[in-house]
Amino acid sequence: MRKILFVCSQNRLRSPTAEQIFASRPDMEVESAGTNHDADNPLTAELVEWADMIFVMEKVHRTKLQKRFRSALKTTRIISLDIPDDYDFMQPELIRLLEAKMARYLPVSPVAGQ
Repeated sequence: MRKILFVCSQNRLRSPTAEQIFASRPDMEVESAGTNHDADNPLTAELVEWADMIFVMEKVHRTKLQKRFRSALKTTRIISLDIPDDYDFMQPELIRLLEAKMARYLPVSPVAGQ
């Protein structure tokens, strides 16, 4: 089972939306966090070490993650989805964008459509 971490700045809109829409997949565990110190769920070295793959919403998040958690990253792949902070939590346009951008990295769930 793959462990996926979604990261944005405040962990209030984009990354929690991603966590929620992918949480029901049986082939992965998902978490979300924010790079800012006052994020709802601040990013920690433990979360970074836990993840098999980390999806950041913007390149600035990757830069912060690499600077603050270099030793925890090891060989963990970090992928920027290039999703701007222009959406509300669970906004339909954000959900469609996340699903479209994640499709190339995550195979279709074996129970999709059931």
